[in-house]
Amino acid sequence: MATEEKGTPAEQSQLSPPTGAPQDSERAKDAEELQSACATVRAKLDKLSAESSLMNFKFKKFFVLRPGTLNQAIKDVEALVKKEEDGNVQSVWLMAEVDHWNNEKERLVVITDNTLMVFKYDFVMFLCEQIQKISLNYVDRLVHGTFNFPKHSLLKREGEGLRIYWDRMRDPSFTSKWNPFSVDFPYTTLISHPVSSINDTFASLCDLHKFREHLKVVAEKAHARNPAPGKANGVTVLNQPITIEAYVGAMSFLGNQNKLGYAMARGGLGF
Repeated sequence: MATEEKGTPAEQSQLSPPTGAPQDSERAKDAEELQSACATVRAKLDKLSAESSLMNFKFKKFFVLRPGTLNQAIKDVEALVKKEEDGNVQSVWLMAEVDHWNNEKERLVVITDNTLMVFKYDFVMFLCEQIQKISLNYVDRLVHGTFNFPKHSLLKREGEGLRIYWDRMRDPSFTSKWNPFSVDFPYTTLISHPVSSINDTFASLCDLHKFREHLKVVAEKAHARNPAPGKANGVTVLNQPITIEAYVGAMSFLGNQNKLGYAMARGGLGF
């Protein structure tokens, strides 16, 4: 009897399938799935790394990103503020201006107590080339939204912008609209600078939403402090499409594609 009891378990173990076989199969399947998932993640990371490297390479071409460049530019434009006329500097912003022919141009924008100042600044030569000054007590309308072109226009523009009006009673003349060099317009149109996504500092300097909010607050204070004759006090803010009345713009298309309105390194040159 003792011999039979010892032999029975041995016979049963030979007839029963190995209990670890299904587990080994599942482990192998899980390992394959994990390897596949890891390969997918690595591919995405490689693609993201390549895209990030390309983006960083493109961003490094902007002279405004060179160490110390923006700080020097801000000092230069702040030195041009006339305190007795413009008041104290409230904020400085890095923007781009879109003209009536859809051309982008790099700009530094300063809000003071009494004035909105738009600077054309050369980040290569550290030189202010042009200043546009708008009295804040004349600013009466802020329009923000996407861009709109006439029905048969060949142009288009992605993203949002902000148009600042300071004389709603005056419309641009026909000759001004068709003159690409004309600056005789009762408004200016701004968009975020392309380097806004490089880091938090530039994101703050290029934040169009915060710029609009701050401009409205300071402009309304200027209205209350020094009302403009024949103008209603306050600033109207509208969310609606911004129309650019341009139809054919091969030069603006090429210029915007190649960022000709920005100070950038271009091969062995910088302009």
